[in-house]
Amino acid sequence: MEFKKISDDLTVSPQISPADVAEIARAGYRAIVCHRPDGEGMDQPSFEEIRAMAREAGLEVAYQPVISGRVQDEDAQSFGQLMRELPGPVFAYCRTGTRSATLWALSQAKVLEATTILEMAKSAGYDMAGVVRRIVNGGKTPTDTGDAKFDVVIVGGGAAGIAAASSLRSRKPDLDIAILDPADVHYYQPGWTMVGGGVFDADTTARTMASLIPKGVRWIQAAVAAFEPENNAVILDGCRVVKYDRLVVCPGLKLDWHGVEGLVETLGKNGVTSNYRYDLAPYTWELVHGMKSGRALFTQPPMPIKCAGAPQKAMYLSGDHWFRTNVLRNIDIQFMNAGGVLFGVKDYIPALMKYVRRYNASLNFFHTLVSVDGPAKMATFKVTKPDEAPRDVTVEFDMMHVCPPQVAPDFIRVSPLADSAGWVDVDQNTLRHKSYDNIWALGDVMNAPNAKTAAAARIQAPIVAENISADIDGGSPRALYNGYGSCPLTVEKGKIVLAEFGYGGALLPSFPRWVIDGTKPTRAAWILKEQILPPVYWKAMLRGKEWLAKPVEIKVD
Repeated sequence: MEFKKISDDLTVSPQISPADVAEIARAGYRAIVCHRPDGEGMDQPSFEEIRAMAREAGLEVAYQPVISGRVQDEDAQSFGQLMRELPGPVFAYCRTGTRSATLWALSQAKVLEATTILEMAKSAGYDMAGVVRRIVNGGKTPTDTGDAKFDVVIVGGGAAGIAAASSLRSRKPDLDIAILDPADVHYYQPGWTMVGGGVFDADTTARTMASLIPKGVRWIQAAVAAFEPENNAVILDGCRVVKYDRLVVCPGLKLDWHGVEGLVETLGKNGVTSNYRYDLAPYTWELVHGMKSGRALFTQPPMPIKCAGAPQKAMYLSGDHWFRTNVLRNIDIQFMNAGGVLFGVKDYIPALMKYVRRYNASLNFFHTLVSVDGPAKMATFKVTKPDEAPRDVTVEFDMMHVCPPQVAPDFIRVSPLADSAGWVDVDQNTLRHKSYDNIWALGDVMNAPNAKTAAAARIQAPIVAENISADIDGGSPRALYNGYGSCPLTVEKGKIVLAEFGYGGALLPSFPRWVIDGTKPTRAAWILKEQILPPVYWKAMLRGKEWLAKPVEIKVD
């Protein structure tokens, strides 16, 4: 017998025997539901045998036989009613437990989000992909799916999605392409560090989505609920179905603000801020500009995160302001890093350490933020240093810049496209899905071991476009991704350490060292970040003009 717990109210199981009932009762269950018709299998005990043992154990029972593969909408409604009437928790079973899990999933479709249902079922070992349309449709079988069909469907209208669409259009102008994204506004997120440092105004980093969708590309303003890769279909909220010949997945990642206890309640007040949100980056500058003394914490969660250098960029720009305004000696800067190194590529650490010393910042490694008490201005960290027992430490602060934990979006994490960690499972060189040949992914959502930055997406978009074009032409992938990513580390106002690297930490500079030596802080790199990269983003990358990003084709001897 297996206990496959779906929720506090329900556990499901494959077929049980009468001898298992006593153990079910000892485990605290108060009712048993049988979803398997009598006589379905040669070795199957009858429901009456189970009922007799359940009565001896003081359990209530219910018999709701459902034919395998034929779960009706009415069956799900009836099970939902049973769950409300029976004392809980309930133990349900069938031949494998799948029917019981399916009935639960459909019965909860009007109560829980589809992604929550899929994740809970998946955690118990049950894949609900076969009924995902019904779940999205409130637990009922759709009668009119209103299918749309495109040559290429792109999930996500961020930097990666729009750049990929533009690069595809430049190669294949006749392609019928659709971008799926519910957002009204598109953000230049690399600019938020500069907003938090008092360099950019926040409104310069935002434009309407409609103004950026490439000409000839259809924008469907809707959220994705689920994928059916076996049917070449994407299911939207409301159970609309969009079908495709080829799919590109690039919705970015999810900032898990709720992953830190108390954080959501105190963001934007009590001295707690983050450059990872458009509306909070100005508050960062407000705090930095107004701070004359006290303790400033800067946190970095476990990897992977979007732009791994961003947490320390906030620290450096803040320290620089305090240095220039002669208050640095009164401010205690603490960098709280869940990892064990300042930066993942060792070649850049010497230059960064000079600024750590300049700002007299304390580096606290293996410190993961777990809770915040905003009104009391206290932050608690779990410390997990090697060869030491884990412990919690609580630190007072006057200002705290938080980088939140980051995970794959819910609808990706529970989908057939995800690996065991929840990220889209791709070949790291071609960016093609490992299991589905007509699916590609790029940007923050995929599991290639590269830095999650806009600069990486800028390089990846032409590679994906090139390889999809080759696939349409009946050929093999023509371009390979080397893991390129860039992190302009703003170490002071006017100077940047321009980190550019690929897989394995290999240095991949875009310019000769006499122009920009990325291992040193330079004025040229600052000019690139402040004056050149924003227009490159808006006018080149998002329009399919592949400045310093044209893919190198694979040479076949």
